[in-house]
Amino acid sequence: ALSAKAFGEGEYWLAAIKVITVVVFLICGVAMIFGILGDSTPGFSNWTDGEAPFVGGWLSIVSVFMIAGFSFQGTELIGVAAGEAENPQRDIPRAIKAIFWRIMLFYIGAIFVIGMLIPYMDPSLLSSEASDITTSPFTLVFERAGVAFAAALMNAVILSAILSAGNSGLYASARMLYSMALDGKAPKIFARLNKRGVPMPAMLLTASVGLFGFLTAIVGQGSAYTWLLNVSGLSGFIAWVGIAVCHYKFRKAYIASGQDLANLPYKAPLFPLGPILAFVILIVVIVGQNYQAIVDGNLLQMASSYIGLPIFLLLWLGHWLATRKQPAVAIDPWTAKLH
Repeated sequence: ALSAKAFGEGEYWLAAIKVITVVVFLICGVAMIFGILGDSTPGFSNWTDGEAPFVGGWLSIVSVFMIAGFSFQGTELIGVAAGEAENPQRDIPRAIKAIFWRIMLFYIGAIFVIGMLIPYMDPSLLSSEASDITTSPFTLVFERAGVAFAAALMNAVILSAILSAGNSGLYASARMLYSMALDGKAPKIFARLNKRGVPMPAMLLTASVGLFGFLTAIVGQGSAYTWLLNVSGLSGFIAWVGIAVCHYKFRKAYIASGQDLANLPYKAPLFPLGPILAFVILIVVIVGQNYQAIVDGNLLQMASSYIGLPIFLLLWLGHWLATRKQPAVAIDPWTAKLH
C-alpha cells in the first residue's frame, strides 16, 4: 500500500530470513552427510532402501507435482515487477539468471539433503501429527544436527515466509488486476492509482479475496480450503502454460516481423526447446495430478483435483462472450484515463 519500493524493501528482508535459514540448513546437512555433525552418516542408503527414490511408482510422483509446483509458483513475478523496474533492460536479465541458480541451490539442494538424511519411512514423518512443524524434515535435520530449539526456529522462519508469500501474492495479484483494467479486460475502476502510484482499488479487492480464503478454513472441516488450494495450484500451472505459449509465439512473431534477435535484452537459451518442453511437462502434470481418481471413477476426488479447469474455462468463456463485440480501447497508464 505504500509503494513498489517499500514492497521490494520488505521482500528483501523477509527473503533474507529464509535465505539465511536455508544456507545454515545446507551447511549443517552437508556436514551431517560427511559425518562431521550428528550420528554416523547414512550415505546413499535412503535413496536405495525399499521403493526409494520413486515411492509408489511414477503415478505417485506425478500426483505430488501439483503440491510441489505450488511451492515453485511465484518465480514468474519477475515479469510483473518488470513494469515497475527502474532499469528493466539491465535488472530483469540479471534477476532471471539469479532466480535459476537460487532455485537450484535452495530448492533442489535442500531436497537432496533431506533425501540423503531422512528416509521416506521415518516414523516422525508418518506420525498422526505429521502436519505439525515439529515433524518437518527441516526441523528433523536441525534436531539431529544438535541445534537447540529447532522447532521454535522453524516456526519463526515459516511465519516470516507466510508474511512474504502474502505480501508478494497481494502485490502481484493487484498489479495483474490493474493491468487487466488498463487493457479493458476488467472494470476501469481498478485502473485508478493513488498519488503514490499504487492501484489501491485493485489491491483492496485482492485483499478481500484473501480474507475469503481464510474463512474457507472453517467450512466443511477444512475441505473447502483443500478445494481452494487445488484451484490455486492448478491456476498457477495454467498460467505457466500460457507463459510457455506466449514466449514461443512472441519469438516467432518477432522474427516474422523482420526484427533482429540481437536487439532483445534477454534471449532464452536453446529456444524453442524451453517453451516446448515446459508446455509438454505442464500438460502432463495438469492431466495426471490425480490420474488414479480417473481410473477408479471417483467423481468427488476428480472434482476436488480438477475443479480449476472448468473454473478457468468458464472465466475465459465469460470474458469472451462479454468482450467479443467491444471495440478496442487504449488507456494511458500514467493518467489511467480512457482515450
